[in-house]
Order: sequence, then C-alpha cells, then structure tokens
Amino acid sequence: MEGTLDGDVVRVAGDARQRFHDARGYGRPVGGNEIELAPVEAAHLLSRGDLDAVVDDGRRLDFRGLLARSGAPLAFVVYKDLRDRGFYLSPAREAWLGPDAAAAVEGTDADFVVYPRGSGPGDDEVAHRVRVLGERDRVAVADLGGATLAVVDEDGDLTYFETGTPTLAGDAAYDPPADLDATLFPDRVLLWDPPEAVYERGFYGQRLGGRNAEGGPLQLSLIEAAHLARRGVLTLDGAADDDAATDDVTTVDDPEAAVVGRGRAVEDRFDRRLRVYEALRAAGTVPKSGFKFGADFRVYESFTSVSELDHSDSLVRVVDPDHAALPRDLSLDVRLAGGVRKRMVFALPDANGGIDWLSVARLTP
Repeated sequence: MEGTLDGDVVRVAGDARQRFHDARGYGRPVGGNEIELAPVEAAHLLSRGDLDAVVDDGRRLDFRGLLARSGAPLAFVVYKDLRDRGFYLSPAREAWLGPDAAAAVEGTDADFVVYPRGSGPGDDEVAHRVRVLGERDRVAVADLGGATLAVVDEDGDLTYFETGTPTLAGDAAYDPPADLDATLFPDRVLLWDPPEAVYERGFYGQRLGGRNAEGGPLQLSLIEAAHLARRGVLTLDGAADDDAATDDVTTVDDPEAAVVGRGRAVEDRFDRRLRVYEALRAAGTVPKSGFKFGADFRVYESFTSVSELDHSDSLVRVVDPDHAALPRDLSLDVRLAGGVRKRMVFALPDANGGIDWLSVARLTP
C-alpha cells in the first residue's frame, strides 16, 4: 500500500480507514475509506512496513526519504516512543482533533495530543499536550503551564517533563509583635531581643548563636526584614556600614525605605523576590532561603513550631515573565528538587503586580 504526499499531508486510499484509523488511531478520515496522515504518522507506518512508499511528484519515498523530506526526526522519536508505550496520539492540528481536544491545544505550541490509554481520537479526551524539544531549544517558561515537554537529547534519549500551575497554600498563622528592635547591616538585619515566638512560631530568621542556641539575637535576611518593616513591626535603631547605603536609604526613621534600599543595593532582583516572598507569606506558607538547593526559596506549607518542622514542600525560583530556559537547566532544577523530595516551582512576577506559578516535574508516561 502506498500513500501520496499532498502538501503537508499524506493521503492513503484503499482500505486505509479501516486498517489505520479505525483500528489503530492513525490520521483522519477525509471521505470514503481515504485518510490523511501527518508526515510523522506516515513515517511511522513506513518504519513498520505497513506502508510500502509515499509518492512525491512521481518519486517513491521510503522511510529515510520521507523523514529527510519532512525534516522531523525529533518528532518521529517522540511519536514512536509514545506509540511503543501503548498510547494513541494525533498531531496537534485542528482538523485531526475533536472539539475538546482542539480547545485544549488552542493557542499553545503543542506538537501532539496524546489520548488516555484505551482511548483514541474518537473519544476526544486529552491525557497530554506534548511539545517536542531538542536539548538546545530554549522554551518560554510562561508558556509551559499544562504542557508535557518531550526533550530529545543529543544521544537521542527522551526525557518527559510535566508542567502545571500549582497552588501554594499553607496553614501558618502568626502575627509578629510590634517594636522589634533591630539593626541594619550590609546584607542582613539583627533582631536583638525578640520574643521566642518570632522564631519558634513565625519561623523568622535564624539564631545568631546557631540552631542549638536557646535564645538570643536573630539574624534576618533582607527579604524577611523588608516584609516585617512593611508590616510596621520593625524598629531600626541604627544602620551599620552607611557607606553601603544608596540614595534609596533615607533614614532609620523609615525602616521600610532603609531595608528595601539596602536590598536593592546588594541585589538587582530584590523587588521581584520580595513580591514573591510576600505572596507566599500571604498564602499561609513559610518561605526560607533556598540557597543550599540552588533556588530562591524553600517553602513550607504546614508546621506548628520550628522543633516540629518537617521537610519543605517546594523549591521556588523567581524568574522574569519573558524568561526562556534551556531544557538542560530545567532538568538540573527538576533533578535536584526530586532528589530532595520537593516540587520545583517557578514564580513569574509580572509588571502589573500579579504572579504566575509554574511547576515542573519528571514524568514517566
């Protein structure tokens, strides 16, 4: 049996509908028993010996010829792998899809729609919206929510990543007391004699004397201090290393301006990170430094005291809304997060004050 290349589709007549579409989910019917196949579908059938050739302007193309003609080896690797795993899938073309599947990929960069196991094109259910990438193809993080990335590395091996739009929410409830006496240092703030609950229940700061200290001063990150200053509970009694101050630092009579100014002086991402920190606190979670994991924050969603604190739930990296990532970088983040049993989340604060959240995880289809 042969097909005919017509533009960007391969037409197959004879009993093609019964053999390929109705029985095995390939292509789409176009009248009678004829079907249209996307080139990657036709290439798969050629590789299996189910098609003998595809005729292109009088030339008979075999598997090698069609794949070279279509220029889609990465798509073929993904298509074949998912077929071998027992999935039916269709190219993400509106004509190939039912109304629900078409709506699921509208406005996306999906290459394939994958149906749930046991389902096919006629069921119009979507298990995955798959986007095919090489390991050197940059991808806009903002476009990933709900997509499945199929990354073909330079050896031809496949890695799948599932993306989503998570909700970060916790049950932490603590109102810090007013008049917390503090001093501003070049890259942190010290609370000199805070109530125990600031550390034990609010999980603010770290003891200056170390984790085993029974009490004493707390060292706050500039992010934590700015958050407390905005809540009006921080009192600065002096600013150390005034040479490090910028014009944004007014006086210690205005703690928020002093701390935020110092933060901007030492980090150009300070405002974005502060917005994300405050959103996480407002959602009832507790964010702490994610430095040891290569992230901006590690986030706890449930705890009652520091002594009962369990493992953090998520790692959060703050990026620009137009940030484009290499699949290798995503793989590093996801591998590290998975290795320490955490969810990898990207926070994208926009210019209008909103924040989009995106999770990425390894997926075994």
